[in-house]
Amino acid sequence: MFIETEGTPNPNTLKFLPGRDVTGEAGTIDFIDADAVAGRSLLAEALFELPGVSRVFMGSDFVSVTKADSEDWAELKPLVLSALVDHFVSGRPTVEAGAASVEDPVTPGDEEIVQQIKELLETRVRPAVASDGGDIVFRGYREGIVRLSMQGACSGCPSSGATLKHGVENMLRHYVPEIVSVEQVVD
Repeated sequence: MFIETEGTPNPNTLKFLPGRDVTGEAGTIDFIDADAVAGRSLLAEALFELPGVSRVFMGSDFVSVTKADSEDWAELKPLVLSALVDHFVSGRPTVEAGAASVEDPVTPGDEEIVQQIKELLETRVRPAVASDGGDIVFRGYREGIVRLSMQGACSGCPSSGATLKHGVENMLRHYVPEIVSVEQVVD
């Protein structure tokens, strides 16, 4: 099995592309630390057993792994590749049912605004951040404030704050005048 590897804007995160489906219908899933796994993913558990793995993010066709500052990719990368190959060859599911995160309930009357926000995120934002090994997930909207979660490589990237406030917030406010600001939700 061949797994392609790509760098990301975050030097501590590498994106691994196994050439097959990773999360299925679960979407994207961000495991911020080993405690966040809690039986949700055998693959994430295996990756967190490796020395220096600090975060695991799974997308539809990739796995992003973030290492601790003290670790060296030259030593860790072969271990990650081995864990990924072992898991995919085993045929076990990557994530358990219900492992994805949930959104805040939509306030009656805000359904159309929420739909516009989701469509803009899906078509204009998510493809760009996915190419960098991350994702941006809608968490909620209330009283003009959009709540988003930066995941994967994007969560620890030095430019994520600027991306969220200047890029995403300005774009959303341009198309949806009801939006006052964008807040980052930390899982």
